[in-house]
Amino acid sequence: MAAPLVHHRHPEFRELFARVQENLRYVFQTSERVVTLVSSGTGAMEACIVNLLSAGDTIITVNGGKFGARWGEIARQYGVPVVELKVPWGEAVQPVRILEALQNHPGVKAVYLTHSETSTGAATDLQAISATVHEHSDALVCVDGITSVGAHELRFDAWGIDACVTGSQKGLMIPPGLAFVALSQKARAAMERATLPRFYFDLRRALAAAETNDTPWTPAIALVAALDLALAHMKEEGMDRIWERHKRLALGLRAGIEALGLRLFSDSPSYAVTPVWLPEGMSWKHFQSALKTENGVTIAGGQGEFTGRIFRIAHLGYFDELDMVAVVAALERALARCGYVVEPGRGVAAVQRTLMVP
Repeated sequence: MAAPLVHHRHPEFRELFARVQENLRYVFQTSERVVTLVSSGTGAMEACIVNLLSAGDTIITVNGGKFGARWGEIARQYGVPVVELKVPWGEAVQPVRILEALQNHPGVKAVYLTHSETSTGAATDLQAISATVHEHSDALVCVDGITSVGAHELRFDAWGIDACVTGSQKGLMIPPGLAFVALSQKARAAMERATLPRFYFDLRRALAAAETNDTPWTPAIALVAALDLALAHMKEEGMDRIWERHKRLALGLRAGIEALGLRLFSDSPSYAVTPVWLPEGMSWKHFQSALKTENGVTIAGGQGEFTGRIFRIAHLGYFDELDMVAVVAALERALARCGYVVEPGRGVAAVQRTLMVP
């Protein structure tokens, strides 16, 4: 990113962007184009509303956390009626609920899902739900994959996904500022019928420009250069090995957490993040300070009604097994500092036992 910038309309950038586009296809496991936007992941989510729908179209959304709720919040701003399926935080929606909603609301244009709900650490069975939607309706399957792409198994073409978004700062391991949208042929056809207003986020312009390895607007050149390197590393490791690595890290971390007597929050845990109940009566502010100030480890707190009640540990992207050992060692120290009875090394030993199994 610190290298001299190339001009985005010159051949040097087009060559780089062509390579990025091809490798994004690999990461999403698709033969279709993946659009690159200069925005956060929320911008890509909005693009999946305005490019695929018209005012008055009905959609189904799943609200099982802060980010699942966002699909509905965006749609309502554009006059799109929303059938919102509410799921208790920490749980994942089951295919049967999607089926019931489809049967009760024939003519639904799209189903909007969150593959890995960051606020709760719950993962959705995307493959099963996508199959249910396509078997029982003509609705599009649109997915927030912001913390799942590059962490969870996700096969865009094979699973019949129509639109999937992610952001640059999660599984793709570079700073925030880029977002990506993979689109099926069915989604591209819907874009031609959609009438919601769009300009900067008009994906038709982005797709047309991408045909010549170009962008409709000025891209974030340094971020695209960083992405090129990150995607090359991912291709070298291979998606199957990346998915397995994230699973191992999650299972190792959780073994250490449970060995300390702590309770996991989600009943359908994501491989991107692990939420944990804070011990009863413990101050989140004190615990967070003990971790960050005294041990140099940063974690996230809970959101919404779970603020101050749970904490969340990320393990997606550029993490390895020793990072999991280190974070559990820091947890032991911080918990003890906050008055929680800890047997030193108990959590670390559990992580080691799990991760040292071939």
